[in-house]
Amino acid sequence: MVAQRGSPWGLRCLFLCLAVQFALEAAAEYFKPFNVSYDHRALIIDGKRRMLVSAGIHYPRATPEMWPDLIAKSKEGGVDVIQTYAFWSGHEPVRGQYNFEGRYDIVKFANLVGASGLYLHLRIGPYVCAEWNFGGFPVWLRDIPGIEFRTNNALFKEEMQRFVKKMVDLMQEEELLSWQGGPIIMLQIENEYGNIEGQFGQKGKEYIKWAAEMALGLGAGVPWVMCKQVDAPGSIIDACNGYYCDGYKPNSYNKPTMWTEDWDGWYASWGGRLPHRPVEDLAFAVARFYQRGGSFQNYYMYFGGTNFGRTSGGPFYITSYDYDAPIDEYGLLSEPKWGHLKDLHAAIKLCEPALVAADSPNYIKLGPKQEAHVYRMNSHTEGLNITSYGSQISCSAFLANIDEHKAASVTFLGQKYNLPPWSVSILPDCRNVVYNTAKVGAQTSIKTVEFDLPLYSGISSQQQFITKNDDLFITKSWMTVKEPVGVWSENNFTVQGILEHLNVTKDQSDYLWHITRIFVSEDDISFWEKNNISAAVSIDSMRDVLRVFVNGQLTGSVIGHWVKVEQPVKFLKGYNDLVLLTQTVGLQNYGAFLEKDGAGFRGQIKLTGFKNGDIDFSKLLWTYQVGLKGEFLKIYTIEENEKASWAELSPDDDPSTFIWYKTYFDSPAGTDPVALDLGSMGKGQAWVNGHHIGRYWTLVAPEDGCPEICDYRGAYDSDKCSFNCGKPTQTLYHVPRSWLQSSSNLLVILEETGGNPFDISIKLRSAGVLCAQVSESHYPPVQKWFNPDSVDEKITVNDLTPEMHLQCQDGFTISSIEFASYGTPQGSCQKFSMGNCHATNSSSIVSKSCLGKNSCSVEISNISFGGDPCRGVVKTLAVEARCRSSSDVGLSQF
Repeated sequence: MVAQRGSPWGLRCLFLCLAVQFALEAAAEYFKPFNVSYDHRALIIDGKRRMLVSAGIHYPRATPEMWPDLIAKSKEGGVDVIQTYAFWSGHEPVRGQYNFEGRYDIVKFANLVGASGLYLHLRIGPYVCAEWNFGGFPVWLRDIPGIEFRTNNALFKEEMQRFVKKMVDLMQEEELLSWQGGPIIMLQIENEYGNIEGQFGQKGKEYIKWAAEMALGLGAGVPWVMCKQVDAPGSIIDACNGYYCDGYKPNSYNKPTMWTEDWDGWYASWGGRLPHRPVEDLAFAVARFYQRGGSFQNYYMYFGGTNFGRTSGGPFYITSYDYDAPIDEYGLLSEPKWGHLKDLHAAIKLCEPALVAADSPNYIKLGPKQEAHVYRMNSHTEGLNITSYGSQISCSAFLANIDEHKAASVTFLGQKYNLPPWSVSILPDCRNVVYNTAKVGAQTSIKTVEFDLPLYSGISSQQQFITKNDDLFITKSWMTVKEPVGVWSENNFTVQGILEHLNVTKDQSDYLWHITRIFVSEDDISFWEKNNISAAVSIDSMRDVLRVFVNGQLTGSVIGHWVKVEQPVKFLKGYNDLVLLTQTVGLQNYGAFLEKDGAGFRGQIKLTGFKNGDIDFSKLLWTYQVGLKGEFLKIYTIEENEKASWAELSPDDDPSTFIWYKTYFDSPAGTDPVALDLGSMGKGQAWVNGHHIGRYWTLVAPEDGCPEICDYRGAYDSDKCSFNCGKPTQTLYHVPRSWLQSSSNLLVILEETGGNPFDISIKLRSAGVLCAQVSESHYPPVQKWFNPDSVDEKITVNDLTPEMHLQCQDGFTISSIEFASYGTPQGSCQKFSMGNCHATNSSSIVSKSCLGKNSCSVEISNISFGGDPCRGVVKTLAVEARCRSSSDVGLSQF
């Protein structure tokens, strides 16, 4: 049986092939100079309206060595554009001194995007929010006398204009703008200012007009956008940010509908649950956006990455910025999110000719909560260079069921369609469904962490194996040195009163020591004993962490964001050394008046409980010491680590506070991403070969708030499908492969609260388990139709058959089939079980097709499995497979 070219399936193939050709033609002309403009419908690139899908990737949250793979996986996933912020704090860490190297080599990043044939949307801001320290502002900015951020303040505007001009000039000098043949098609000025504009009154309105005029005056030659700015001036496109933007309309008919931040996940805080957004809901939101007239949509984030060093904002945002994105923090595909969205993008591209041709859709009500939007070519196609696609693709439609609970059967153009709840079906030819947002045919990948690599203190790892009672043990050896409490250098000073934390540290360190001396009389001791009380440090307001030391011993800690402190302390008779250590855990990155936020203490600060009354700290002399000794001596680097007097650490030693540890480890074989497991530690920071991995903290999430079943149906919020309850928010920390050498990698840990370094290990992260469920009712994979050779040929019946696709990550092959059942299998990934109907040869059929291969496909049909195992029943194939790396043999030696 074959399908002729004029049949519905033949038309679908034709549409898909033409869509591919359309994309290939755009890529082929990429490095020829082209203009970008817009009308009410879409961006116009080189004279053609475009429907664009964008992937958010922040270059500093990955290493340059990771960038090509991330860009390639984004392109494979069906995106047209890469979007990133420009991070002012990283590019100008010292006023007037610029940094465009390493992870901040934005020119290299932009060139890689262009070389891949993708466009670039550069969001200069320069305020970025982004859960980034201080919202991307360099901290030196707040020290300019009289400055006020993000308002009609001459000092701020001067600095902002200088940086924005620097970035635009750099892009132009490097010929990265579209009219120069570069990838940049759009820029952004400011960021979500509409959320706080009202707090600045008239000065806020004046500022946003100035920002628009300033940006347009730089002569970039590409459109500028402002997100969440409903009063964006006439020549600036206003855009939507949020979980859903299908109802958004720009503030002028002359502007296209754009979605700059599609929140496909959310960030996490220390001690919090981990958010998850189901891909069925995400795909629903995206499809609805294009259905209702949208033309540019960006995933925030497509790759989240890692807040290396002290770049995480907050306070209290974790080091991982995984964001539940389609590409995870380590650069691995998160399935089924990546695969299901890839199919969605392919389906949207099939509709692109009709979408760009129609000025607006025709709306058809199909039921109480069901509707269709139909796009047809019309007289406005002239000049858009799309008439060559012919009349066969003159109509595309989206059918939506926005009912959260019930499926619906609807009639559209004389045909019946079944719509699952909270779903959109896409019909590129207004007849055949190629994709439904609720029907996930993509595989599920379960990320695994395996293999504890031995750590050692500088001697050969082979010497770490010892025999005891005929068993093999691995001795992990550590060296240690104590961090001094209080003053540790001549670079300290003494003044009366309590100083503001950031005014002293300039954010060069998280830590600021406040040291004073308290005299305790015999009368005070008697007073405390008689009344069964003690003295207490009383502070009206404090952020983020306070450690209180008395005579060198840690006596208490307080954690919170501008919280009141009542910390009991015990003194001895006579003079006592009182040390207050304030710590930041990421500076505020969101809100108005960031320059006034600060850190440390606010309000009245005193010692209570003394017989003769409270002691006002503002009247005492305080000695201030910024940072930690080991931190400023850089003992975490290969070059400087011997400056410390390291001593051997015994497993019998009691856990200690404010202590440094070091050891060495060999790099694992292969190319799998590497993680540092710090689940045995408390709070601190970690470095590998001098590279700052980030802050760590093993705060545990609440026991409740994680549903057993995540229902994708209905409006999403960040608490809806949380997971990881009752566990530390983060225990694994990404160590980029490019930061490692083959052996003797230096690992240095700063531990604040007393963890156990002997249980630290190196892990390998991989997508070790693959699962998929595909039924006879699934649509054939959209991707299979992307075959230009078949445009003029007949399509066989096999082309109409749904398929299951399984694919391991690069360098892995399918090593085993743990479960396979064609029939009515039950359960979910890693919990599959056979149903009443089961083809007995399921496992052998799947094994024959898949074992030993990186990827495989299995057709979902009775023919494939030698007959119908149960007539009259819709059959499903469920498979669980394992992937194995070619380097596993080497790992087993450990």
